[in-house]
Amino acid sequence: MEIKQVLKKQIKLIKPDKELLNKISQTANNFCKQLAVELRKKKIDAKVFIGGSLAKNTLVKKDKYDIDVFVRFNEKYDNKISSLLEKILKSKKAKKLHGSRDYYQLIVDGITIEIVPVIKIEKPQDAKNVTDLSYFHVNYVLNKVKKKKLGDEIILAKSFAHAQGVYGAESYIKGFSGYALELLVCYYRSFEKFIKAIAKSEENEKIIIDDSKFYKKNLILKQLNESKLQSPIILIDPTFKQRNALAGLNKETFDKFKKACKDFLKSPSNKFFEKQNLFEKLKKKYKNLKIISVKTNKQAGDIAGTKSKKFFEFFIYKLKRQFEIKKAEFEYFENKNLAYFYFADNKKKDEIIKGPLTEDKKNLKRFKKVHKKTFVKNKRVCTKLIHNLSFETFLKQFVKKEKTIIKAMGVKGIGLVN
Repeated sequence: MEIKQVLKKQIKLIKPDKELLNKISQTANNFCKQLAVELRKKKIDAKVFIGGSLAKNTLVKKDKYDIDVFVRFNEKYDNKISSLLEKILKSKKAKKLHGSRDYYQLIVDGITIEIVPVIKIEKPQDAKNVTDLSYFHVNYVLNKVKKKKLGDEIILAKSFAHAQGVYGAESYIKGFSGYALELLVCYYRSFEKFIKAIAKSEENEKIIIDDSKFYKKNLILKQLNESKLQSPIILIDPTFKQRNALAGLNKETFDKFKKACKDFLKSPSNKFFEKQNLFEKLKKKYKNLKIISVKTNKQAGDIAGTKSKKFFEFFIYKLKRQFEIKKAEFEYFENKNLAYFYFADNKKKDEIIKGPLTEDKKNLKRFKKVHKKTFVKNKRVCTKLIHNLSFETFLKQFVKKEKTIIKAMGVKGIGLVN
């Protein structure tokens, strides 16, 4: 099947119909009106606006919908905006969530609404928080989408990225935010051109995009802050020249996305837009697949996901001492606030560890304290490490031995899934 045929079929599957969009928009508009009334009653100088995909007409069809609503406060309220918003939403029993600023969540007509407080600024450079830029982001993308009719192209890009597991700027994903995908499609003018550019990109060569031409050609790498130059794509935010909209993208995620782009272009199929069941995929490939479930006491979402990912990396570090890891995958489910670690491993071969020279009395004593059985070879004290632990035994010993670190990382439950 040709690419255009696949995309034409796919957009019909992933684009919400008008009736559903109207229902979601009505729910959002009604909520915003009620919130605006409450703000006026309290004589608080703030405006309410809808952000995210709904505002930009780039919403992807899914089972559950979430809406971003921003309350844009006069800058005179400064660091009080979260507490002011909390008082307004108290009667609605909104759930407080922690981020760079506290924000709030509630469910209306089956739709999750996240209410985010921001400061009203005149210029992007006056932003005290990245969320203060949301107003400018919405207006910029909306103008581009209307002018170039790119709504469907952006929906395709978001659906494709989500299916490939690279959608999200969260620290445990380190992928493409919705806004970054919108900017990329606006720059390349279509989903197809976007993925072709990614597929053709040179290995280890940064893709540099400055659509607003804030910088002179070839000077971006010299003039932008070094901390913003670590990602494989330097995407200058067209609303704020000092920001790389893809600063959080890492090479591992980029390479994963690049491979998916190549595979899709080589053999176009609607399957590339369907999120695969990672468990089923790995189970077919690895007969000795081990699965660990991990629960944290952290707030569901980026905080819990990131903490779980760090614990995953620590676990791998320890696991490598006893096993050869053929495959290690991490998966976090926000709706369950639960992470799964998948491992396919082999036992390590027994190995000889070389210690200090026999004449080095100080280090010799330390070495023998750690290793009870030693022998001398070429005037050096050695020991033989025997790797005979089963995965199950290793896990039990790990949980017992690393209690302090497990608690410090906020992990409250570790289990082997059969």
